[in-house]
Amino acid sequence: MAFEGWNDACDAASGAAEYFVAQAGVTEPFAVIDPEEFFDFQVRRPEVSIDDGGTRRLTWPTTKFFALPDPTDERDLVVVLGEEPSFRWKTFARQVTQVLAEMDVEEVVLLGAFIGQVAHTRPVPVVGAATDPDVIDRYELARSSYEGPTGIIGVLQEACREVGLPAMSLWAATPHYLAANPNPKAALALAGRARDILHLRCDMSRLKEAAEEFDRRVADAVEASDDLAEYVADLEEDGDSVPSPADFDPALTDDLVEEIESFLRDQD
Repeated sequence: MAFEGWNDACDAASGAAEYFVAQAGVTEPFAVIDPEEFFDFQVRRPEVSIDDGGTRRLTWPTTKFFALPDPTDERDLVVVLGEEPSFRWKTFARQVTQVLAEMDVEEVVLLGAFIGQVAHTRPVPVVGAATDPDVIDRYELARSSYEGPTGIIGVLQEACREVGLPAMSLWAATPHYLAANPNPKAALALAGRARDILHLRCDMSRLKEAAEEFDRRVADAVEASDDLAEYVADLEEDGDSVPSPADFDPALTDDLVEEIESFLRDQD
């Protein structure tokens, strides 16, 4: 499961989940949650589009459930994609877990991403939390020590615990100086972890190519700025520490963030 919004820095979590769906070639969900009672449509408005035939269509912020069959018939994958709702989170979480129960889901992996003081040159840190804390050690994940406000991912993990469904959440830390850009490197880290934990068969080559291209563009931006290069070098020295959303101070590098965002925009 992955939800755009507060839980999804740099589109890393939703990007990882969408990659699984795209690689499976699945285009239609088998179930949706109607958005009527969960969204403020003045904040998240429906979108109008025009198809090739000239027909105008309206798209709502719907939560979608996709079924990805396993060719070995050992187990199938359900991917849940949507946006963080505005209202009635408890009711929303109950509806999600009800669909999972009806599909005989055995375990849940929730994907999230946060902005942290980490360097893009280091492997993407992935921290975890689970209804069974021993699971974190089993998969050799860094244990999350975060305490504070949570998003729909935290609420859904608790909802899974309440109904007896084993669940864990994987959180990728993304460099704060790249916060305005989609980060395929972080998406690759989440997708790779989820693939290994769930024993999935999925070709990751296209996502790896996107991550390598992203690294190249960021490296060019860093090379063009002495201040940014010095700042990244300082972050690299702290590369062994486990990041947390609570560690990030956005006031530290506003000028550097604006500089790298401007550079990356010019490259598009």
